[in-house]
Formats: sequence, C-alpha cells, structure tokens
Amino acid sequence: MTQTIPQLLQRIARDHPGLPAQYSKDSRGEFLPTTFSRLYQEVLTFAAGLRSLGIKRGDHVGLVSDNRQEWLVTDLAILSLGAVDVPRGCDSMAGELRYILSFADCRTAFLENEAQLRKVLSEKAGLPRLETLVLFDADFDLSPHATGLAGMRVLSYRDIMETGEALPPEEKDLVIGEIRAGAESDPATIIFTSGTTGEPKGVVISHLNFLHQVRGAPKVISPGPGDIWLCVLPVWHSFERIMQYIALGTASALAYSKPVGKIMLADFRKIRPTWMASVPRIWESLRAGIYRGVSAGGPAKKALFAFFVSVGGAWFHFRCLLLGLTPQFTRRRRAADILVSLFPFLLLTPLKALGDALVFGKIRAMLGGRFTAGISGGGALPESVDRFFSAVGILVLEGYGLTETSPILGVRLQKRPVPGTIGPAYPDTELFIVHPETREELPPGEKGLILARGKQVMQGYYKRPEETAGIIDSRGRLDTGDLGMKTWTGEVKITGRAKDTIVLLGGENVEPVPIEARIRESEYIEHAVVLGQDQKHLAALIVPDFERLEAYGRENSLPWQDRETLTGIPQIRELIGAEIAERVNRKTGFRGFETIWRFTLLPRTFELGRELSGKQDYKRHVINDIYGKEIRDLFSGADSD
Repeated sequence: MTQTIPQLLQRIARDHPGLPAQYSKDSRGEFLPTTFSRLYQEVLTFAAGLRSLGIKRGDHVGLVSDNRQEWLVTDLAILSLGAVDVPRGCDSMAGELRYILSFADCRTAFLENEAQLRKVLSEKAGLPRLETLVLFDADFDLSPHATGLAGMRVLSYRDIMETGEALPPEEKDLVIGEIRAGAESDPATIIFTSGTTGEPKGVVISHLNFLHQVRGAPKVISPGPGDIWLCVLPVWHSFERIMQYIALGTASALAYSKPVGKIMLADFRKIRPTWMASVPRIWESLRAGIYRGVSAGGPAKKALFAFFVSVGGAWFHFRCLLLGLTPQFTRRRRAADILVSLFPFLLLTPLKALGDALVFGKIRAMLGGRFTAGISGGGALPESVDRFFSAVGILVLEGYGLTETSPILGVRLQKRPVPGTIGPAYPDTELFIVHPETREELPPGEKGLILARGKQVMQGYYKRPEETAGIIDSRGRLDTGDLGMKTWTGEVKITGRAKDTIVLLGGENVEPVPIEARIRESEYIEHAVVLGQDQKHLAALIVPDFERLEAYGRENSLPWQDRETLTGIPQIRELIGAEIAERVNRKTGFRGFETIWRFTLLPRTFELGRELSGKQDYKRHVINDIYGKEIRDLFSGADSD
C-alpha cells in the first residue's frame, strides 16, 4: 500500500508513464508537457544531487518560491530522501523568512530568484544555521552580494540537476531505497500559517495527512487520467498543494498559470483545463471581469445579460428544489418542494436554453470549453458569486479546511452539490457543531463552533506542544475556530470565524465576513474591512476598484489628479456610501446594528504579503497597525453620536 507521496509518484509513473504530468511555459509562453515517466526520472536525478549535498532523512529544507515546474520536482525530491520541506511564497517579507527558516532549523533553502536571495542575505545575521542557498532562476549575479555571502554557498537548480546526472546509476538506486523506507507517519512538510492573526506557527503535516485527502478525493470529485488542472494559487499554501497531490494521485496534469485576469483567461483558452482550485477572491474577480466586459458593450447588452442571469438564477433555484438540493436547516417536505418547483422549472427551461445559446455559452467558452468544475477554498464563497456561477452554468464546488487539517475538511459534492454549503464532511472525517463554551453537540440548524476529527489532522505545531494541546482535545477533535451549522441531510454551512467576531459596546456579536462579502459585490469596491470591536457602531475601511472609479470620474467630468484626490471628492464618497447602504440594510437581511455607520476610502490597494495573506485573507492585525490613524479617526466622536 502507498504510504508516502513519492511512493504515489512511483505508482502513477509506472501505470501512466506517457501521460502529461505538468504543463509549463517556454520562453514564448507556450505550454510544454512533462510526462509522469520523465517527472519521476527528474525527481530521482534531482534527489541524487541533493543527497550529494548532504541532505538526508529528517533534514528541514526551505522552499521559497511561487508556482513553477521546478517547485514540484524539488518538493518530491526532498520528500524522496525522507527530508521535510518548509515552503513559503515570494511575497514573504525578509523578516518573515528569517523567522521561518531560523525557527524551522533549515541548513539549506531553495529560493526562486535573486530578489529572494537579497531578502535572505539582508537577514543573514539571524540565520546562523543556514549554509546553502539554491536558486531556481539560472540568471543571477552574485557579485553584488559577495560580502554578504561569507561562509554561505549559492548554487543553481541546474547545478544540482547536472550533479545528479553525472552520478553513477547506483546513486539513483540509493534514492529508490530511501523512497521504499518511507513511512506514512513521516513528516512531509512544515507549513507556517499565513499570520492573519499574529506570529505564524509551523504546522507539521505527515504523508498520511496528505494521502488521506488523496484517497478520499474520488468519492467527492471525478478528475482522472488526461484531465488538466489550471494552477493559479500559491503552491506553498496547503490548499493548492493538496490539489497538486490529488492531481498526481488521479493521473491528472498541472498547468501553471497566474492569478492575474488577463494571463489566467488567456491560459484558459490556450490549455483548455478541466479543473481549477482557487480562492473566493479570484472567483469574485472573474465574475467582476465578466460584468466589466458586458458593461463595455452598451446598455442593451447589459440589460440582456442581466435578464438571462436572473432567469438562470431562478431556473437553478427551482432545479435545486425539484432535486432536493436546497439546504435543509429546518425540515422540508419533499412533496411540497416538488409541487412548488416543477411548473416554474419547466416554464423557465426554454428561456435558460436561450440564455445558454446567446450568452452563457460564450462565457463558458472563455474557460476553454472543457471546464468540469472549479473548487473554491481558503475562505467563504460569497453568496452572490455562488449564485452567479450557478446561473451561468459553471460548477463551482465550495470547500473548507485549515492548514492544520492539511487542509480539506469538506467539499461540496460534484454529483450532488447543495448550494450555500461546503457539502458533508470529507470521507472518513467527522465534523461536530458544538456550543462554544459547553462543547455539547448541537442539532441541525443551530449555529456553533466547528470541531474536526480525521486522519488529515496535523501532527502538531513545530516546537509548540502547549499550543498543540490547546487546539486538539483529548478526544482528538481539532478546534477550527470557525462557526457553522449542519443541515438535516448532513451538509455544513460556514457562518463566520469565532476569532473575527466583533463585539459591540451593546454586547451585540457581529460576523464581519458576510458583511464584507456583500459590500464587495459593488463594482466600485475591491476590498472592505469591517471594524467595531468595543465600539457603539460598525465602520469600514474601503479600497475602491480604482479602474471602475476612475472610469466613473471621467464619465461624470469630476476634477481629480490622482487616486488620493479622487477618493476625497464628495460625489465619490456619496457613490460609495450609496453602494454600501444598498447592500447592507434590513431589507437585504442584516440587522440594524450590522449596518455601516462610517467608512473611509483608502487611496491604495491591498498587497499580498502586506495586508493580504498568501490565500488573500485580510491580515487584520496588520491592517489595524498600518491604518491605525484612519481607524481612530473613524471612531473619534463616537460617544457623542
């Protein structure tokens, strides 16, 4: 039985040697395939080269890079030797890299390019154990860094591959022996949490943790040999990483792209993928891009599009009622649902077909025409985004998990997708909804804290046994820190984050995430951060969608020179205020104390590694620090209101 990720690679390379495993771009931007057989041989060669550097079982190896073909080869080679990789993305700040590489006791680190080399060398004094740096990019110049390299060697990826190629065949046999010696309990990686709530913690994930997800995937989704996954998320993050292992385990291929609208859509048309895993913000951006394109076509096209989206949404709603796919937070009568939904469903079906022919078919063609489904994880999928893709006939399956659960805890089932939920618990996984204080299990329809138990739960936090004991109870249940509720048919809905809950002065508890998601539905708003802890009212920091806002300024002949003056114009503030009020009010399902009392417009967008984590969550503690003055100004005088 397969016990490690490298053993999984061995099996797939044996069973499907000629199938593409990876598609990576050449200098002209064309996708070139790498077969599973070639990938396996590259991994063995590279692992032999690493072994000659002295990397051995149990070593911790830094891996600082974004998505690229070499990342997976390096990852699999490190694991083949029984070593443990410590991954991070290129958006990491120098101090963050110093903390992670030092705390994880790394003697060797892979870096994507010279920019990452500069970061590491700027923190060299805090990295006394680091001896060897390996750069993926071959075109780097060491001369500007000569003085900072004292006692440290720098190699290229190509150097190690060439070393492995020059070694006798017996060296590859030794690597194969190390692969055979691997056990499922061996640690595979230490992934440091993204730091949205403070200092990152190192999550130790074993081969068993990962393989549990790979084995369960066919019971939830149906990728298979010959399928292609478009990869846009940071591969160091646990969500993208497990999707790459699931692709490996199902003999599917990985095609490396970027989470940038123009690049991603061009790659959709070029490689014609069948699957993509992404975070909610990328699905939001894709939806916003479609709406921008429609708006540019004029009022008639916009009205026609809105009509068919409305039809598609209504058709999908009645289809769910008819097939029993509506989430049941209270008990429903199937006969009544069928009776209510059958006639409207039949009535709307011809209009839905017309919408497919005139509008939605073109949108699906933008995704290459072969797209099976997308998987959304790393945060709650906004209801408006979920509804939109359902209306246009693009299947997006919402998933849920944590780095500490490596990461999947649930994914909406491909064959039975219940909207508004993350589906039932992942195969061979238990999810409990409990009272936050008593930890008593709650019945369906009642909101509580989510606890999880399964073989994907981490081995623990590196060097932090007390914190490990604080998150995993004596019954093996991990406290997710998230709030949710179950349906009567076993699906789970995520309702908020316990630690994000805002408590107002009046004692009212507010979940900011649903409010933020609703505000971001505006075409003029890119980011919204809701604030109000220990205040009388809620306020928000708003980052406008500057492309749309500047277009609005031109259309209305507003006087502005730059973004700062644009955000200060009264008409712009009125526009944004109206957009917020239209979406967050009693009629849209929010309570009076959940409305936004004040807001401020920020003149610059949020950045990955600064205000945003690797999976594009808000780093709230960082935002509170960076925008402390703006936040204080928002609440000044609150007591007198």
